[in-house]
Amino acid sequence: MEVKEEQSTKRKKQKQGRFWTWVAASVLFRLILIYFPKNLNLSSRPEVSTPLTSLRRLAEGYWLKQSSMSPYAGSMYHGSPLLLSLLGPLTIKRIEGQPSHLLCSLVFVVADILNAMLIRATGQTLQVAYRQSLKSLDLDTISESMEVLSSGDVAALVYLWNPFTIVACVGLSTSPIENLAIILALYGACKRMVPLAAFGWVMATHLSLYPMILIIPIILLLGYGPDTPRKLLLMRRYGKVEDNSSSDSFQQQDKVINQSDLPKVFAWRPTMLFLLWVIMWSVYVLLLCGISVKQYGGLWEMFERMYGFILTVQDLSPNIGVLWYFFAEVFDFFRNFFLIVFHMNILFMIFPLAIRLKHRPCFLAFVYITISSMLKSYPSVGDSALYFGLLGWFVNELSEMQFSFCLFSVYVGVSLLSPVMHNLWIWRGTGNANFYFATAITYACLQMVLVVESVSAMLNHDRKLKKLTNAKLQNGKS
Repeated sequence: MEVKEEQSTKRKKQKQGRFWTWVAASVLFRLILIYFPKNLNLSSRPEVSTPLTSLRRLAEGYWLKQSSMSPYAGSMYHGSPLLLSLLGPLTIKRIEGQPSHLLCSLVFVVADILNAMLIRATGQTLQVAYRQSLKSLDLDTISESMEVLSSGDVAALVYLWNPFTIVACVGLSTSPIENLAIILALYGACKRMVPLAAFGWVMATHLSLYPMILIIPIILLLGYGPDTPRKLLLMRRYGKVEDNSSSDSFQQQDKVINQSDLPKVFAWRPTMLFLLWVIMWSVYVLLLCGISVKQYGGLWEMFERMYGFILTVQDLSPNIGVLWYFFAEVFDFFRNFFLIVFHMNILFMIFPLAIRLKHRPCFLAFVYITISSMLKSYPSVGDSALYFGLLGWFVNELSEMQFSFCLFSVYVGVSLLSPVMHNLWIWRGTGNANFYFATAITYACLQMVLVVESVSAMLNHDRKLKKLTNAKLQNGKS
């Protein structure tokens, strides 16, 4: 027994050592790329930098502010005044003999490392909850053959070594900071750290607006916990057996379960505290923003130039989304109608998915993030880097997901073809906008297939647990 424990401890130490080796290698790799001439020109790529995440636009906004003009003057900067105050001073500081914007690059590297550590900690919490659920259902034998690394380690390494994450970091995009706010919210909700969850959600919504929809999975996390197969647990508790093949199976039960008699497992207190903290953090953030833009038009100009810019899709420069091409072609008479259609399309998916996946709030957050990355006004590869990292949390549940190799292959193909098509259209003049839009719409279709297949695999996994639970109960009754 002691020998087995020693071997288990030794294996854990070896896994930890390998994990930190890969983390250090990812940091070193980023630093090497930062010292390449002009950062490989990644900051000018439309796949990496958008009008909302470009550091060059932020530097322009800070220069305008230093010149006693509104940072929103013209059409360059459309980001948060808080982000401008945080990163703006670093854009003008130069270290002799070092690459320009070195300090900002280091901030993005630190943000990536923090993101990975928070993803790892959240993944470990989810894995503990997953194993406890299996144990409570007497299905803990399923967890005996787990992966070499825990799901938290897998998710963190996937995030750190994802090419999308690396180019977003090296390409001077503010996406790592926006991702940090989202991950903070999910981490705080998983750990029941209500002030941290509220702060992360408020900051994520303030920076890019679309994370507003994450309030539903965050509330579910605070109310139900990270992994709550409530129906199966109740089946286990009350000895209820479901047999869909028999019409009178419920008549064979010794006790009919009334829904009103079931225990109330939703925790209202942390949810109410979360809403209270959201109001407090929102007031605080608006107060800071108001002070920052007081002499440049106030909060109204910030709302108009920041959130109005997002919702009205004013900038039609090419990106990896589909809205720029559509609104470049649509008649102005129909523009407002289709703006409503595209934005409502996200909202229409929220509640059906929440009803179906309320027992998997972290997976629901992954689905929401993927959908918003597909339909948002100005997407970038930094958005994809986030949901790929979160996908690593569910390596056990999604192990039987279909078309995973095909999805990976097409993602690689689109990533390589996108800059080629952009070069043929913009620089060589041998193509047209359809060349680049073809890669963009393929990219959107890939994300759609990823959502459909991952949700299907998760529901199949839950059905499998349900069947095993039924079999256990039937064997116990017999």
